[in-house]
Amino acid sequence: MSIRVERDEETGVAVVTLDRPEKHNAVTLAMARELGAVWRGFRYEDGVRAIVVTGAGDRAFCTGIDREDAGRIPQPSSPYTIDDPLLTLGPKANDLWKPVIAAVEGMACGGAFYLLGEAEFVVAGENAAFFDPHTTYGMVSAFETVHMARKMPYGEIARMALMGTAERVSARRAYETGLVSELTAPGGALDAARAAAAVIASHPTEAVQGTVRALWSVDGAARAQALAHAPHLVTLGNLPPDRQGELFTRRSGGYRLR
Repeated sequence: MSIRVERDEETGVAVVTLDRPEKHNAVTLAMARELGAVWRGFRYEDGVRAIVVTGAGDRAFCTGIDREDAGRIPQPSSPYTIDDPLLTLGPKANDLWKPVIAAVEGMACGGAFYLLGEAEFVVAGENAAFFDPHTTYGMVSAFETVHMARKMPYGEIARMALMGTAERVSARRAYETGLVSELTAPGGALDAARAAAAVIASHPTEAVQGTVRALWSVDGAARAQALAHAPHLVTLGNLPPDRQGELFTRRSGGYRLR
């Protein structure tokens, strides 16, 4: 299985791991379905009171959808609809309001923001780097930017999305701008996230979940409207798949870490 779940009955903390380190924890269609089921299942597990989501290995948290699987998704011709398997990748999209902390080591890019955007906060190792490759390859960054609007200042999101693969946001810069709430030595993000989750899980769960809902109610309507608008921007702005493929083949070279 490519989604691994560990539960600590003593602390009430569960750790969900994307377990495809050889593929930088890129999400397959099967993984997306499995992860959605995991989030929905946690709603019925009273023993799980806080959750950490992470990626296996130290090279990547997640690099979004596996491109081989992405090519297998037929799309309707209407610009008003889109089939996106990552839409229900995150906990909030599955109606889970238990607190989720993301522990990031290595790369976090593209579709990873569906998960980071629905986590309460992010803990990252100093080796972490964040970037959004969509525009480089002729794709609109719509869902990703909407998700990250709760985490980053507008200028930082805009720069990351528009610069594409030419620039990566370092863990230090992410910490300075508020995307990351705690910075650790490389390899230390998971332990730090577990420790924070254990503290949260020790509090009365009704109060914790109520606080999560209150936080998410602040801009809920605006976020829902933006996400509803996103499919039209994607279908109208994305290059055809064959043109995207050409750009994936041609684009190469270095990047700047900021």
